[in-house]
Amino acid sequence: MQEDIENRSVTLAINTAKLTGRVLKSAIVKYLNHLKEASRERASADVHPRGKQSVKQLVGQDQGVANIEISDKNIRDFDRVARKYGVDYAVKKDRSVSPPQYLVFFKARDADALTAAFKEYTANTVRKKERGSVLQKLRDLKPLVRRQTKEKKKELER
Repeated sequence: MQEDIENRSVTLAINTAKLTGRVLKSAIVKYLNHLKEASRERASADVHPRGKQSVKQLVGQDQGVANIEISDKNIRDFDRVARKYGVDYAVKKDRSVSPPQYLVFFKARDADALTAAFKEYTANTVRKKERGSVLQKLRDLKPLVRRQTKEKKKELER
């Protein structure tokens, strides 16, 4: 009689362990399926890229596109300023002209933000040109340094 009770209690313990394992497994599977569905819904949602993008992506948003030409080589400075103002834009290099020009396409609704970005960009380029090159200033000062005579002082210091 004692053995029968022990066998039943061991069997009950094993069955409950299996049951909790099965329940845990099914809960994890349901949770993973839920995550997959949520990620599919987010991917299928109408999300538009922001900032710098391709011309095709910009035109695909059906909000009207305008463009401005830039002939400056240092287009990265403009990228930095445009990101600061939150403008959706695309840069295309026109190689048919020498030196190459850059066409900046932007949404028509971003025109005000883009004009503000261009004002800051042009102010930065003008400031950089006025400031001049540090290397050029050093080259200009080299002859002055060479002309100076070196004075040697021989004194004992205590």
